[in-house]
Amino acid sequence: MIQGNGSDRAAHQAKGGRVALIGCGFVADLYLRSFAVHPEVTVIAVHDRDSARMAAFAAHWGVQPADSLAALLARLTPGDVVLNLTNPDAHYEINRACLEAGHHVYCEKPLAMEMTQAQALHDLATARGLMLVSAPCSVLGEAAQVLLSAVRRGVAGVPRLVYAELDDGFIPQAPFAKWQSESGAPWPHADEFAVGCTLEHAGYYLSWLIAMFGPVERVVGASAEVLPDKPGATGTPDFSVATLFFAQGPVARLTCSIAAPHDHRIRVIGDDGVLQVKEAWSNAAAVRFYRRFVLRRRLMEHPFGRRLRPRAASHPKVGRWGAASMNFALGPVEMLAALAEGRACRLTNAMALHLTEVTLAIQNAGCDAGAHVMQSTCEPMEAASWA
Repeated sequence: MIQGNGSDRAAHQAKGGRVALIGCGFVADLYLRSFAVHPEVTVIAVHDRDSARMAAFAAHWGVQPADSLAALLARLTPGDVVLNLTNPDAHYEINRACLEAGHHVYCEKPLAMEMTQAQALHDLATARGLMLVSAPCSVLGEAAQVLLSAVRRGVAGVPRLVYAELDDGFIPQAPFAKWQSESGAPWPHADEFAVGCTLEHAGYYLSWLIAMFGPVERVVGASAEVLPDKPGATGTPDFSVATLFFAQGPVARLTCSIAAPHDHRIRVIGDDGVLQVKEAWSNAAAVRFYRRFVLRRRLMEHPFGRRLRPRAASHPKVGRWGAASMNFALGPVEMLAALAEGRACRLTNAMALHLTEVTLAIQNAGCDAGAHVMQSTCEPMEAASWA
């Protein structure tokens, strides 16, 4: 339900959970498209410091604007969730304000731009008994959960090595000035280039890997700016590569760039073959198993992988828009379900902190950082029952 003025709170809570959005930019439209397939969730208010942008967004989606952050927070009750969809530089400040006001927070990536800030947010949420969850939530999606289940069931045997790619093509030559969201927000290229593809995108596969194998123990990374002529370039890395050593599990290599040709594959290489997903940004992407065998003295993987499917219906799907076909509401919906059912959220505060530390270690690696020994930790995720 993408509307509601908060006049009948008991009725809203009986029907389902409530969320409020801070930040009405490009990504906010993707969230509203996703909430459209979750009628059990009510969007009670939205706020943006740009009043014109907020008005256009609110009018397009039929939601109630709040003139200030304080006004938005005043509409919330215990058990509501705030979505922080602001620019990354504002994440720490907004997250802290929401937590101090006593509200659960779902934050777009990254959780904060510095590890000390992320740790402070984690500690504050823990002290207040609040959930602090970090995007992306695609780890709860069908493709990720089917892959997670296949790894746990040993479909490919013992996993030994993972290759994960998040290359988006030569983005500076793309017509990004023409990219607009449904409500008319331009793609924020200045922020995207200033923040960098590692902080923006690494989480899509890092969250899958942490869910599958648990905490990373050591990160050996390198990052560089290989396209210095981008509009508004500030020296932020636009390429990174990291080798991840898990406390228990295989070794993984993750690459991010906005220079190399589009490649969003993840391959889990095991004793008996390879599990592969070709697209991180599609919840319904095929998970395939390529069995390894010997043919006439030649070792090879089967050229036609066997598709692995969920055992039951998974979650509501959202059609493709732009580069993504993802249900961006899965994270907030999971938080609300956990609150309603009195259970732990599958996206934990510890996972949010750990994901942030790994991502920042890769982003800040440069050419000579060497190994980063992780200070945070978290538990792996149980696969969904339908997977």
